[in-house]
Amino acid sequence: MAAWTTEDIPRLADRTAVVTGANSGLGFQTALALAGAGAHVVLACRDQAKGADALERICRAEPDADLQLARLDLADLGSVGAFAAEFAGGHDGLDILVNNAGVMAIPRRGTADAFEMQFGTNHLGHFALTGLLLDSLLARPGARVVTVSSMVARMGRIRFDDLQGARRYGKWSAYAQAKLANQLFTLELDRRVTRRALDLVSVAAHPGYAATNLQTVGPRMSGSGLMERLSDLGNSVFAQTAAAGALPSLYAATSPDARGGRFYGPDGLFGMRGHPESVPFERAARNPETARRLWDVSEELTGVRFGDLDDRS
Repeated sequence: MAAWTTEDIPRLADRTAVVTGANSGLGFQTALALAGAGAHVVLACRDQAKGADALERICRAEPDADLQLARLDLADLGSVGAFAAEFAGGHDGLDILVNNAGVMAIPRRGTADAFEMQFGTNHLGHFALTGLLLDSLLARPGARVVTVSSMVARMGRIRFDDLQGARRYGKWSAYAQAKLANQLFTLELDRRVTRRALDLVSVAAHPGYAATNLQTVGPRMSGSGLMERLSDLGNSVFAQTAAAGALPSLYAATSPDARGGRFYGPDGLFGMRGHPESVPFERAARNPETARRLWDVSEELTGVRFGDLDDRS
């Protein structure tokens, strides 16, 4: 494809988008670009003070932006349910859901529901959110679910015997598992939608190596000042900007050429930087048996069913 940029985003007037983690990094840049194209954008943020600051910054850059700030903590299923109920009560449909928020390589922590934080936030929280917003998505023709994964997923393995890392925890293996789960979810959602001939697009994206605060939070939580400084150095020397890293997500969310069941990432060296292109899913993500099993386990853990997409319905 040609060198796609935000200038290629079509007008999104009368479209509604939800971006998780919209207060910083990739999420902020994604929300900014969608708002600039005319969409009504819901900034779904855990920290409301940071969310309010992000809203003000977008309004300064895009004075005509149509924005809404809502609280969403993906590490708390109660918060996920409350957000989805509030959204459904105030909107007649949802055109774009960008499952962007996440944590990376942090010391072992538990969510409000006692899940391992990375698996619980990056995968289970977004799984539950998508399921609870499914009716809103199906109310709009051609609605899109964009789930943000990572190149680190290539190191991932779904450890069904220890999903929560209770017996053995490695911060990078846990992150890789969660990001692989994002890809498995994307493809299983696409399979279920396709089987039922529903007008919904499920697609994944990854940012390459983009400079965000994601790289520094883990070292800071671990108390490693040296690693935090090295992460900052890597961001300044090697990484592309967060705005560039958001391009694959924006392409997946808005381009007329984006297709369901596809994965989009940068086209440059080793997929670390560049303009969006279609890239292959990890081999482990293309196993439908693993995807179905993960879907069933995710339903059991979250208590969220996908209505018409539930194979038991």
